[in-house]
Amino acid sequence: MTTREIVILPDAVLRQKCLPITEVNDEIRQLADDMLETMYAAPGIGLAASQIGVLKRIFVVDVAERGEGEEDKKEPRVFINPEITWSSEETAPYQEGCLSIPEIYEEVQRPVAIKVSYLNRDGEACELEADGLLATCIQHELDHLDGVLFIDYLSRLKRDRIMKKFQKAAKMRA
Repeated sequence: MTTREIVILPDAVLRQKCLPITEVNDEIRQLADDMLETMYAAPGIGLAASQIGVLKRIFVVDVAERGEGEEDKKEPRVFINPEITWSSEETAPYQEGCLSIPEIYEEVQRPVAIKVSYLNRDGEACELEADGLLATCIQHELDHLDGVLFIDYLSRLKRDRIMKKFQKAAKMRA
């Protein structure tokens, strides 16, 4: 497994739509493994392929609750070509952050429960009902595959302020 570099705002790749994966093969499984390694190293609870500059419809999550002394407890999940097939009318706010927008956390309103269909790491068709943090994380990562960022749910003023901060930082790095 390889830890990949995470793309940071304002990189244009974050705004691009990812392409469907036509075959789950060793290359895709290796990508999933690298993404998990990268997510854990960051550390984060979700990572979409576009966040490492790969425009494929795949993301990984791990929202396992780790108690004291359970740092090694992991529940990695791989979602290939995911599609939300149902979402609850009830919504709730959740404080979201993003590995591609470091140190920024804002409340985002999303459906509290969803149903998602996807292929797993082995290419098997799966369906999952999720709520709470897992549902929020899946929706956040699926947005990445469509070039949508959590800051897009904020007011224009907040979003513009965050964009300016990251554009300035990018100019300083260049």
